[in-house]
Amino acid sequence: MNARVLAMLGVALFAAARALAQSPAPDPTQEAGRINARLAMEYLKRGQLQVAQEKIDKALVQNPRDVNVQLSAGLVYERLHENKAAEKHFRQAVKIAPDSPEAQNALGAYFCRNKQQAKGEEMFVKAANNPLYRTPFVAYTNAGVCARSAGDLERAERYLRQALTSQVDWPETYAQLAGVLHERGNNLHARAFVERYLAIAPATADMLLLGYNIEVSMKDETAAAGFRTRLEKEFPDSEQTRRVASQPERNPG
Repeated sequence: MNARVLAMLGVALFAAARALAQSPAPDPTQEAGRINARLAMEYLKRGQLQVAQEKIDKALVQNPRDVNVQLSAGLVYERLHENKAAEKHFRQAVKIAPDSPEAQNALGAYFCRNKQQAKGEEMFVKAANNPLYRTPFVAYTNAGVCARSAGDLERAERYLRQALTSQVDWPETYAQLAGVLHERGNNLHARAFVERYLAIAPATADMLLLGYNIEVSMKDETAAAGFRTRLEKEFPDSEQTRRVASQPERNPG
C-alpha cells in the first residue's frame, strides 16, 4: 500500500476517534477516561508512544464502555504494532455502538491497512449506507482506496464514482480517481480529474507528479513540461521532483 493510501486512512482513523460528539460524562471516573483517551491521541500524534500507551491504558480502566476510548486504544496499539490488541479494540468499538458509522469506518480502515481488504471494503460500504453518516463520500472513497490497494482497479473506480454521486467537491476523491484512471490507461479522463483537484485544492507533489506522468503518457510534452516546472519551483527538495529530474528533459517543441 503506498504512502498516500496509508496517510489517508491514518487521517480517517484519527478523525473517527474524534468524531463522536459527547457531552460530559456524569460519572467523574468515566469523564477522566475520556480525557485520558484524548491525551493519548495528542501524545500519539507527537510520536510519544510510551506516554500514549500509559494514558490509553488508564482510559480503558476508567471508561471501557466508551466508543472513543476503544477507537483511541485501537490506534495506539496499532502504532505499537500490537495488531491483535488493536483489532480487538476496533471491534469492541463497533460492538458498543453497532450503528456508529465512525466506528464502522475506523474498523474498515484498520482492515485495509492490514491487508484484509475484503473485510475493509465491507465495513466502508456499511458505513456509507448508514443513514446516520453525514459524509458517505468519505466511506466510498476509502472503499476505493482499499480496492486499489488490493489491485482491483475496476472495483476501485466503481466505489470512487459512487463517492462522486454523494459529494462532488472532495479533493481526495478526485486524486484517487485520477490515479486509478491513469493506472487503467484512461489518461484523458485522468487528466480531467487532476484539473478538477487543482481547481479546488492546493497542489501537492504527488498530484503534480501524477499530472506529469499522465501528460507523458499522452505524449503532450508542453503540458508535461508545465508540471515539471511546477514541481521544481513549488517542491524543489521532494522525492517526486527528483524522480522527474532523473528523466530526460522533454522539449515542448
